[in-house]
Amino acid sequence: MVEHISGGVCAPMGYKAAGVHCGVRKNRSKRDLALIYSEKRASAAAVYTTNLVKGAPLTVTKKHLADGMAQAIICNSGNANTCNANGEYIAETTSELLGAELGIPAADVIVASTGVIGQAMTMEPFERGIPEAVKALGTSGEAAAEAIMTTDTHAKEVAVKFTAGGVECTLGGIAKGSGMIHPNMATMLAFITSDCAISPAMLAKALSEDVQSSFNMVTVDGDTSTNDMVAVMANGMAGNAEICAEGADYDSFCEALHEVTVCLSRQIAGDGEGATKLLDCVVTGAETLADARTVARAVVGSSLLKAAMFGADANWGRVLCAVGYSGADVDVTKVGVTFKSDAGEVTVCENGAGVDFSEELAAKVLAAKEIYILVSLGEGASSAEAWGCDLTYEYVKINGDYRT
Repeated sequence: MVEHISGGVCAPMGYKAAGVHCGVRKNRSKRDLALIYSEKRASAAAVYTTNLVKGAPLTVTKKHLADGMAQAIICNSGNANTCNANGEYIAETTSELLGAELGIPAADVIVASTGVIGQAMTMEPFERGIPEAVKALGTSGEAAAEAIMTTDTHAKEVAVKFTAGGVECTLGGIAKGSGMIHPNMATMLAFITSDCAISPAMLAKALSEDVQSSFNMVTVDGDTSTNDMVAVMANGMAGNAEICAEGADYDSFCEALHEVTVCLSRQIAGDGEGATKLLDCVVTGAETLADARTVARAVVGSSLLKAAMFGADANWGRVLCAVGYSGADVDVTKVGVTFKSDAGEVTVCENGAGVDFSEELAAKVLAAKEIYILVSLGEGASSAEAWGCDLTYEYVKINGDYRT
């Protein structure tokens, strides 16, 4: 059984975190350097963007995680350290500076960056900020969650406890993401901690399988970032027998991990740039899981549908349109569509054709802050869920002057 608790990345035993202003951002009121530290060297794994243009921190982190171990995560916001001639030098030197401050090998540091692409970067902010971040390490992860934010409107945290081998274990996470969100193999940025004992191989397996039905099912604007990364550390301090193979304990870990990743995914989708509503598309009756996922992502990714949801317009034809171009093998004459929220639900399409419905009720349903778009395909037993947000005037305003 998975139970939500407070604490974010510091909820598991043995973790401390900090968030400080180091000067990557000009605004001194905004934290721009996050640090997460494990008292004990931990099993570690990560997944990354599939964009061919990749941030230098991803290259360095991949090298550092070759042995499946890590002890710290450092991340700056405000500059993506991408497409910079000295990018890898910056990432490696950052790891070396942090390693020296913490007394750990540089190779045990996961390094990440988020912000403007192609902007020059120097070591000066890190030279100033890393010692300050180490001194600020404490048992709250809130400052770290704030320090990784860019256009996010609020910090994103979650923590859960679960049982493995009769021992209570904990998972915690933070994430950032508001725009340039259409991940494939990873997410915007998410950092997850656990005190569960699990081998590097099984941790990597759990993470790589989980993101397919969590972070990879989020879309805000159809753009896949250059710096997408999900990283997880598990230090074993809970004291359970190490999970080295599939079985009941591994299943318990995976269930808790999925609770964390889905919670963060929903927070990211709901905080899309300029968003006023969270869209949750649930597809049922698909012939295959791949078809279900394809349809769900197409629906929440449709700019036309997202705009309709902003205007509380039950334009269900845009759902059918997205189903049709998704690429899934679907018989459109079997498709049904229902809109649902706390205000009620309204079926607008059955067997691929419109049905009479109350426009007044539909408008109330679609005025809610969280809207479920229920799509039945009538083909099989597979289902999937994807998350997105509405498309608003504010999205254009934010991205029209992003660098300023």
